[in-house]
Amino acid sequence: GGFKSLLFFSVTRTESSGQQTCNPYLFRTATVWKNLNPFWGEEYTLHLPMGFHTLSFQVMDEDTIGHDDVIGKITLSKEAIGSQAKGLDSWVNLTRVNPDEEVQGEIHLSVGLLKVAEKITLQCEVIEARDLAPRDISGTSDPFARVIFNNHSIIKKTRFPHWGETLELELDQEELSEEGTVTVEVWDWDMVGKNDFLGKVRMRVLSTPLLQGWFRLLPLGNNEVDLGALRLKVRLVEDRILPSMYYQPLIDRLVESVISPTEVNSSALTMLEEVTTVESRQDVAMTLVKIYLGQGLVVPFLDYLNTREVNHTTDPNTLFRSNSLASKAMEQFMKAVGMLYLHEVLKPIINRIFDEKKYIELDPCKIDLNLSEAEVRDSSVEMLQGYLTSIIESIVGSIDQCPPVMRVAFKQLHKRVEEQFAEPENEDVKYLAISGFFFLRFFAPAILTPKLFQLRDQHADTRTSRTLLLLAKALQSVGNLGLQLGHGKEQWMAPLHPIILRSVASVKDFLDKLIDIDHDIVSEVPQRAVFMPSVTVKEGYLHKHKAEGPQLLSRFAFKKRYFWLTSETLSYVRSSIPIQCVCAVERVDENAFQQQNVMQVITQDNDGQLHTMYIHCKNVNELNQWLSAIRKVSIYNERMLPSFHPGAHRSGKWTCCLQADRPGCSRTHSAVTLGDWSDPLDPDVETQTIYKQFLQGRDKLSLIALHTSCLTDGAKCNVQHLKPGQGVAARLLAVIEDLEQTRHRPGSTNV
Repeated sequence: GGFKSLLFFSVTRTESSGQQTCNPYLFRTATVWKNLNPFWGEEYTLHLPMGFHTLSFQVMDEDTIGHDDVIGKITLSKEAIGSQAKGLDSWVNLTRVNPDEEVQGEIHLSVGLLKVAEKITLQCEVIEARDLAPRDISGTSDPFARVIFNNHSIIKKTRFPHWGETLELELDQEELSEEGTVTVEVWDWDMVGKNDFLGKVRMRVLSTPLLQGWFRLLPLGNNEVDLGALRLKVRLVEDRILPSMYYQPLIDRLVESVISPTEVNSSALTMLEEVTTVESRQDVAMTLVKIYLGQGLVVPFLDYLNTREVNHTTDPNTLFRSNSLASKAMEQFMKAVGMLYLHEVLKPIINRIFDEKKYIELDPCKIDLNLSEAEVRDSSVEMLQGYLTSIIESIVGSIDQCPPVMRVAFKQLHKRVEEQFAEPENEDVKYLAISGFFFLRFFAPAILTPKLFQLRDQHADTRTSRTLLLLAKALQSVGNLGLQLGHGKEQWMAPLHPIILRSVASVKDFLDKLIDIDHDIVSEVPQRAVFMPSVTVKEGYLHKHKAEGPQLLSRFAFKKRYFWLTSETLSYVRSSIPIQCVCAVERVDENAFQQQNVMQVITQDNDGQLHTMYIHCKNVNELNQWLSAIRKVSIYNERMLPSFHPGAHRSGKWTCCLQADRPGCSRTHSAVTLGDWSDPLDPDVETQTIYKQFLQGRDKLSLIALHTSCLTDGAKCNVQHLKPGQGVAARLLAVIEDLEQTRHRPGSTNV
């Protein structure tokens, strides 16, 4: 019947403390059912510490009962990904998952040759190891080390990772060849059955008298088995992020663009569009939206870009049809502030379509030959009309649900278009400008691919996908106000034309009411988070751990509770935790409760006491979503912890590090994994992204400022008596040069 394929990937990294960790199931794709050639087309962005080692992908066969089966895996080293300037984009062969290849951790060694008279001794001090892979059912291992030089070996067994032992091997003179290597292997000792491999280190000791330090454990050997291939597009970007004060001059230039522009065609924003490539424009647009959201200036920012776009458009039929910075910024803005709104409007009808799984088809070339074409068409028209009516009614009835900042942005857009195209024959242009974004770039794509907008956990099956495609086409026609009906090649969509045309009047009325809003309703106070107060951010059933009593520290101590999260509280049953009390939200090691997908929410009460609540999620997707949601609403809390314990506290000590008290043994995290529009807003990272765009386009900026009076070394520019465009370019060049010098200043290690 074929595999029910899914893909997840994980990252092995070294934390700032030097401790190496392996994070399983960082992301998991949707499941593709009964298909030996699955297509996912899913994209993920992950912010990693600089010390990560490998990125692993595993293709799984999902089983309804029992554990999922591993089909194969791919492991890419940091060096392999980083060696490709534009990223890796190719088919990579899957290999079999072998326990001997699944290693992690590091070992602390001191290896050298001791020469006394004619006697030569190899001395290897095996000091300690950390973060070894768990091989026993208890979630731990019983490690021992074996030192091998050529074909000679010494074995020391111990059940403790802090060895502090020196192993010696007396060597003959002829053994000291250039080919001689020392191998230190770490194994898990088992009383019954064979020992499990935990990793190895290989080194040459002849070239240097002493090697000492921490060494990363490596797999046993190659494991090349042909199990098919996986096409990947992976790009690694490493960057140095400076403290906020160094980015302030660039922020000032960006803010100046929208609050006091010298002219609409001369500002840091217009210069940015000049130097931005088409490929990077979407990322730049999303970054700018985040920056101006943080500055409380997202509406003036969009108005500036839209005004420039409208003033440069002579044919109203081409307005916002290109992938300009203005178009991309509006598109990303809607995703950044409107995702909760989109879910409220569309989720009920999308769930209904998925549940009903109706066979719907209008194209006579695609109708099943075994069925009556007339009957299929008639039933399809009836069902599509019902679905489309529900979608349109839900949208036009959602004025009060639409975020005020989105409504104000559309009001400004409406005003600019009406001023530019005031002729009677262009009466519909001001509606089309808004509906083009609202319907064509927001609601229609969400209907077409609900998974990518988190409306569903899985991609649609073939039948449901066809229904969604037909509905997305129809909604696009509604967004175009029915002006292009009958002119396309798909004349078989004609049965839906009457309902589309009947909807035009209600859509125009909706758009008129949508922009009927006071500007003052949008606060000018910088607001990083985009959640509205008291709006439910996420809700659903989870399993909460009953913390009272040591006898309940088992996997059966989790009780099902309904949780709901707002920007102010995390609530369940009759309990409510103020978000301002949250100081960490982290994963929990699997061996803490013998359960996967457990997270902990650490809070601090008014007396300064820390409390930990453990929550079990049904799968990794749910875990990532709850981690992301709680982290986002609490990201600006003042009492966030720098470290935590990934284990549980039992018998007076933590299972992860055997320490008795806090602080924790692992660094806390703040990144979220829901996708671009749900990422936390990080001003320094955002500004660094814009700085890099200017840096890459420095030659273009220099040409614009060619007639300015600049110093030959480019460090500073004399901006007196410059034309507006030249002055902006010269000032930007000065800011970019200052940042570049700071980044390469000796001792600058902020990353």
